[in-house]
Amino acid sequence: MLTLYTRPNCPLCEEAKLMLQLVQEDFPIGFTEVNIEEDDVLHEKYMIMIPVLEQENEILIYGNIGYAELLEALKL
Repeated sequence: MLTLYTRPNCPLCEEAKLMLQLVQEDFPIGFTEVNIEEDDVLHEKYMIMIPVLEQENEILIYGNIGYAELLEALKL
């Protein structure tokens, strides 16, 4: 399972969610979205990196997340 760390009013976060949804149309992946502003520790950790895509506590990709970058990061 993938975790996408985001925050409200973040255009890059919205684009990352859209890219994940596009990948889901072709590949059976699931992701959970977590708002970093609801957790002080996550906010401190990811505040300048978001959006951040993580799998099993390992950061796969962050920042500007496009379709091709997602496929490469997920090894699809």
